[in-house]
Amino acid sequence: MIGRIQGILVSIHPPRLLIDCQGVGYEIDVPMSTLYQLPEVNQKITLLTHFQVREDAQQLFGFATETERAAFRALIKISGVGSRTALAVLSGMSVDELAQAIAMQEAGRLTQVPGIGKKTAERLCLELKGKLIAGLELVPGKSNAIEASSEILQALLALGYSEKEAHLALKHIPADSSVSDGIRMGLKHLSKS
Repeated sequence: MIGRIQGILVSIHPPRLLIDCQGVGYEIDVPMSTLYQLPEVNQKITLLTHFQVREDAQQLFGFATETERAAFRALIKISGVGSRTALAVLSGMSVDELAQAIAMQEAGRLTQVPGIGKKTAERLCLELKGKLIAGLELVPGKSNAIEASSEILQALLALGYSEKEAHLALKHIPADSSVSDGIRMGLKHLSKS
Protein backbone atom coordinates (compact mmCIF):
# COMPACT_ATOMS: atom_id res chain seq x y z
CA MET A 1 0.00 0.00 0.00
CA ILE A 2 1.21 3.51 -0.78
CA GLY A 3 0.76 5.67 2.34
CA ARG A 4 2.72 8.81 1.45
CA ILE A 5 4.09 10.46 -1.69
CA GLN A 6 6.91 12.97 -1.77
CA GLY A 7 8.18 14.50 -4.99
CA ILE A 8 7.93 17.42 -7.39
CA LEU A 9 4.52 18.79 -8.36
CA VAL A 10 4.51 18.61 -12.17
CA SER A 11 0.97 19.67 -13.05
CA ILE A 12 -2.44 20.50 -11.58
CA HIS A 13 -5.65 19.58 -13.41
CA PRO A 14 -8.32 19.62 -10.66
CA PRO A 15 -9.01 17.30 -9.00
CA ARG A 16 -5.92 15.48 -10.36
CA LEU A 17 -2.26 16.21 -9.70
CA LEU A 18 0.82 14.76 -11.34
CA ILE A 19 3.75 14.26 -8.97
CA ASP A 20 7.21 13.19 -10.16
CA CYS A 21 8.92 10.85 -7.69
CA GLN A 22 12.45 10.23 -8.99
CA GLY A 23 11.35 9.81 -12.60
CA VAL A 24 8.01 8.07 -11.96
CA GLY A 25 4.88 10.23 -12.39
CA TYR A 26 1.95 9.50 -10.06
CA GLU A 27 -1.53 10.77 -10.87
CA ILE A 28 -3.28 11.59 -7.59
CA ASP A 29 -6.84 12.80 -7.05
CA VAL A 30 -7.24 15.30 -4.20
CA PRO A 31 -10.17 17.13 -2.54
CA MET A 32 -10.43 20.91 -2.98
CA SER A 33 -9.28 21.47 0.61
CA THR A 34 -5.92 19.92 -0.28
CA LEU A 35 -5.83 21.67 -3.65
CA TYR A 36 -5.93 25.06 -1.93
CA GLN A 37 -2.82 24.18 0.13
CA LEU A 38 -0.61 23.15 -2.80
CA PRO A 39 2.76 24.75 -3.52
CA GLU A 40 3.59 26.19 -6.94
CA VAL A 41 4.23 23.83 -9.87
CA ASN A 42 7.84 22.48 -9.90
CA GLN A 43 8.04 22.72 -6.10
CA LYS A 44 8.49 19.85 -3.64
CA ILE A 45 5.28 18.34 -2.22
CA THR A 46 4.37 15.68 0.34
CA LEU A 47 0.91 14.13 0.51
CA LEU A 48 -0.62 11.38 2.64
CA THR A 49 -2.30 8.91 0.33
CA HIS A 50 -4.95 6.23 0.08
CA PHE A 51 -4.37 3.57 -2.59
CA GLN A 52 -7.50 1.91 -3.95
CA VAL A 53 -7.51 -1.19 -6.15
CA ARG A 54 -10.68 -2.16 -8.02
CA GLU A 55 -11.37 -4.61 -10.83
CA ASP A 56 -11.18 -1.90 -13.46
CA ALA A 57 -8.76 0.63 -11.95
CA GLN A 58 -6.06 1.45 -9.46
CA GLN A 59 -6.43 4.93 -7.99
CA LEU A 60 -4.34 7.04 -5.68
CA PHE A 61 -5.95 9.74 -3.54
CA GLY A 62 -3.91 12.42 -1.76
CA PHE A 63 -4.55 14.50 1.35
CA ALA A 64 -2.76 17.37 3.06
CA THR A 65 -3.66 16.18 6.58
CA GLU A 66 -4.26 12.96 8.47
CA THR A 67 -7.78 14.11 9.46
CA GLU A 68 -8.76 14.50 5.78
CA ARG A 69 -7.50 11.00 5.00
CA ALA A 70 -9.27 9.53 8.06
CA ALA A 71 -12.54 11.22 7.03
CA PHE A 72 -12.14 9.93 3.45
CA ARG A 73 -11.58 6.38 4.72
CA ALA A 74 -14.61 6.61 7.03
CA LEU A 75 -16.77 7.85 4.14
CA ILE A 76 -15.80 5.14 1.65
CA LYS A 77 -16.63 2.39 4.19
CA ILE A 78 -20.30 3.33 3.87
CA SER A 79 -22.31 1.25 1.44
CA GLY A 80 -23.15 3.27 -1.68
CA VAL A 81 -20.51 5.94 -1.06
CA GLY A 82 -17.63 5.66 -3.48
CA SER A 83 -14.36 7.51 -3.69
CA ARG A 84 -15.79 10.22 -5.99
CA THR A 85 -18.61 10.95 -3.55
CA ALA A 86 -16.16 11.02 -0.62
CA LEU A 87 -13.94 13.50 -2.51
CA ALA A 88 -17.02 15.64 -3.27
CA VAL A 89 -17.95 15.72 0.43
CA LEU A 90 -14.43 16.74 1.47
CA SER A 91 -14.34 19.33 -1.33
CA GLY A 92 -17.69 20.79 -0.25
CA MET A 93 -16.98 21.14 3.49
CA SER A 94 -14.09 21.00 5.92
CA VAL A 95 -13.56 17.94 8.10
CA ASP A 96 -14.64 19.94 11.18
CA GLU A 97 -17.86 21.01 9.40
CA LEU A 98 -18.51 17.41 8.37
CA ALA A 99 -17.91 16.12 11.92
CA GLN A 100 -20.23 18.77 13.33
CA ALA A 101 -22.96 18.03 10.76
CA ILE A 102 -22.74 14.31 11.58
CA ALA A 103 -22.72 14.87 15.35
CA MET A 104 -25.73 17.18 15.15
CA GLN A 105 -27.45 14.91 12.58
CA GLU A 106 -27.88 17.79 10.11
CA ALA A 107 -28.53 15.93 6.86
CA GLY A 108 -29.58 19.24 5.29
CA ARG A 109 -26.02 20.56 5.49
CA LEU A 110 -24.74 17.47 3.66
CA THR A 111 -27.30 17.83 0.84
CA GLN A 112 -25.68 21.17 -0.04
CA VAL A 113 -22.69 19.20 -1.36
CA PRO A 114 -23.13 18.51 -5.10
CA GLY A 115 -23.98 14.85 -5.72
CA ILE A 116 -25.32 14.20 -2.20
CA GLY A 117 -29.05 13.58 -2.11
CA LYS A 118 -31.34 13.41 0.90
CA LYS A 119 -31.11 9.60 1.29
CA THR A 120 -27.32 9.56 1.04
CA ALA A 121 -27.05 12.43 3.54
CA GLU A 122 -29.30 10.61 6.00
CA ARG A 123 -27.28 7.40 5.59
CA LEU A 124 -24.04 9.33 6.22
CA CYS A 125 -25.51 10.86 9.39
CA LEU A 126 -26.72 7.49 10.61
CA GLU A 127 -23.64 5.40 9.84
CA LEU A 128 -20.99 7.97 10.85
CA LYS A 129 -22.57 9.15 14.11
CA GLY A 130 -20.02 8.69 16.85
CA LYS A 131 -17.48 7.11 14.47
CA LEU A 132 -16.22 10.20 12.66
CA ILE A 133 -15.49 12.26 15.76
CA ALA A 134 -13.75 9.35 17.48
CA GLY A 135 -11.59 8.70 14.43
CA LEU A 136 -10.44 12.30 14.01
CA GLU A 137 -8.03 14.33 16.03
CA LEU A 138 -10.21 17.25 17.02
CA VAL A 139 -9.39 19.82 19.64
CA PRO A 140 -9.70 18.20 23.12
CA GLY A 141 -13.14 18.82 24.58
CA LYS A 142 -14.59 19.87 21.24
CA SER A 143 -16.21 16.50 20.56
CA ASN A 144 -17.92 16.61 23.99
CA ALA A 145 -19.30 20.07 23.21
CA ILE A 146 -20.54 18.87 19.81
CA GLU A 147 -22.19 15.81 21.39
CA ALA A 148 -23.86 17.98 24.06
CA SER A 149 -25.11 20.42 21.39
CA SER A 150 -26.49 17.50 19.41
CA GLU A 151 -28.38 16.15 22.44
CA ILE A 152 -29.75 19.61 23.28
CA LEU A 153 -30.91 20.06 19.67
CA GLN A 154 -32.58 16.63 19.64
CA ALA A 155 -34.34 17.38 22.94
CA LEU A 156 -35.72 20.71 21.67
CA LEU A 157 -36.94 19.02 18.48
CA ALA A 158 -38.59 16.26 20.56
CA LEU A 159 -40.38 18.94 22.57
CA GLY A 160 -42.06 20.13 19.38
CA TYR A 161 -39.92 23.09 18.34
CA SER A 162 -39.05 23.49 14.66
CA GLU A 163 -35.50 22.88 13.46
CA LYS A 164 -35.09 26.61 12.80
CA GLU A 165 -36.22 27.52 16.35
CA ALA A 166 -33.99 24.84 17.90
CA HIS A 167 -30.91 25.99 15.97
CA LEU A 168 -31.59 29.61 16.89
CA ALA A 169 -31.86 28.69 20.59
CA LEU A 170 -28.66 26.63 20.32
CA LYS A 171 -26.74 29.74 19.23
CA HIS A 172 -27.55 31.38 22.58
CA ILE A 173 -26.26 28.48 24.68
CA PRO A 174 -22.58 28.53 25.76
CA ALA A 175 -20.55 25.73 24.15
CA ASP A 176 -19.38 24.34 27.49
CA SER A 177 -22.90 23.91 28.90
CA SER A 178 -24.09 20.53 30.14
CA VAL A 179 -27.03 18.92 28.34
CA SER A 180 -29.54 19.62 31.14
CA ASP A 181 -28.38 23.26 31.52
CA GLY A 182 -28.42 23.68 27.74
CA ILE A 183 -32.00 22.41 27.45
CA ARG A 184 -33.08 24.70 30.29
CA MET A 185 -31.39 27.74 28.66
CA GLY A 186 -32.81 26.80 25.25
CA LEU A 187 -36.35 26.58 26.62
CA LYS A 188 -35.90 29.89 28.42
CA HIS A 189 -34.71 31.57 25.21
CA LEU A 190 -37.55 30.05 23.19
CA SER A 191 -40.17 31.16 25.71
CA LYS A 192 -39.02 34.78 25.28
CA SER A 193 -39.31 34.74 21.48
